[in-house]
Amino acid sequence: MIKHKVRAKGSVIASIDIGSGKTVCFIAQVVDNEGGAEVIGIGHVASKGVKSGTIIDLKETEQSVKKAVHAAETMAAKVMKGYPLRDVVMSIPSTYTTSTRASASIKILGHEISETDIQTALLRLEEDEQDESHAIIHSIPTGYSVDGHGGVENPVGMHADSMKVAMHCVKAEIGALRNVLSCAEKNHLEVDCLCIAPYAAGLAALVQDEKEMGCLVIDMGAGVTSYAVFYQGAMIHAGAVPVGGMHVTNDLAAGLNTAFSDAERLKVLYGSCAGSLSDANEVIDVPTLGEDSNIHDHQVPRATLVNIIRPRMEEIFELIRGDIDIHHMDGFTGGRVVLTGGACQLAGVRDLAAAMLNKQVRIGKPIALAGLAESTSGPEFAKTAGLIHYACERMDEQPRLEDVGSDLPLFPQILKWFRENW
Repeated sequence: MIKHKVRAKGSVIASIDIGSGKTVCFIAQVVDNEGGAEVIGIGHVASKGVKSGTIIDLKETEQSVKKAVHAAETMAAKVMKGYPLRDVVMSIPSTYTTSTRASASIKILGHEISETDIQTALLRLEEDEQDESHAIIHSIPTGYSVDGHGGVENPVGMHADSMKVAMHCVKAEIGALRNVLSCAEKNHLEVDCLCIAPYAAGLAALVQDEKEMGCLVIDMGAGVTSYAVFYQGAMIHAGAVPVGGMHVTNDLAAGLNTAFSDAERLKVLYGSCAGSLSDANEVIDVPTLGEDSNIHDHQVPRATLVNIIRPRMEEIFELIRGDIDIHHMDGFTGGRVVLTGGACQLAGVRDLAAAMLNKQVRIGKPIALAGLAESTSGPEFAKTAGLIHYACERMDEQPRLEDVGSDLPLFPQILKWFRENW
């Protein structure tokens, strides 16, 4: 594929991921001419006002963003030297988005193919993808054909009579976008670009061979489990199911008659997707809902937790598998799955995913991003790290139609509207 444009060396960019469980901010500085970045500030707080990936209380969510950004700015103060943070890249949950593929052909008439020819084809595709209720977030070229011959990685400079460009287009609901953008604008931040959550997770956690040969990335968040399919170096499809780790906790709270906070603690300490011979004999103390003293705790065998947790986790992978099959994406995954997100850290998840998806599975962590503390280098921070990669290395996948009429529902036009009205 054509080499991506990178952000200028020395520039500062922040990533903000608003999740159902936590809100995270990374501040990074570009350290070389290849788009490599180093994290200089980290902040994360428990999310408020978000449920199953949907903002249900905008003011509470804005405060979560404010606290996370403030913590990151405090850590980065020495490098930033008092300059306020401005440019940010934000994640968009895939529950708000649709993923489509299209292609367009243009005449070259024997001349050399130029970068302008490619942009012309992509602009044509973006025009065809417009609708009133959605805005384009990503328009990613996924393949080229020259005079009917496919498999071309970089057509620039080749002589041809015609060229065909394939594109993966990701669109998001305009109402949901405005809520996300408001969280930045109310905190005096300018959104430089947006990126869907599973794409960011893949950019952070995949090695280049996985992106090229095919891989399925599943980001298991608290309220949403999203996925992206990578093939030949590009994301070719994305989707989500509205079930995540928080639903497992809810099941435990209801099944064990205990508080949500106690259910979360029990899940982390004793939870598993796979049973063992000792589970029936291992007894766990469960605080009774509404009781003030541990005198009234009741005891259950660990096997009870497994029997509650496993069906919900099976449901998540069944839904993902069904969605992949519906969109005919299974053949592009190369038999590989990478799990990210906090919920993938539950014991036994890797083996369960391998059995249900019939693929090789590994746990993915942020790679190739310097400056991450050990506490923020796990799979639950892959999305936030991937947003930095996206902002530094993939800005050319933003919509190209920003100069056309403002009546079109484009992400740049929504940004302009916010800056004029807030």
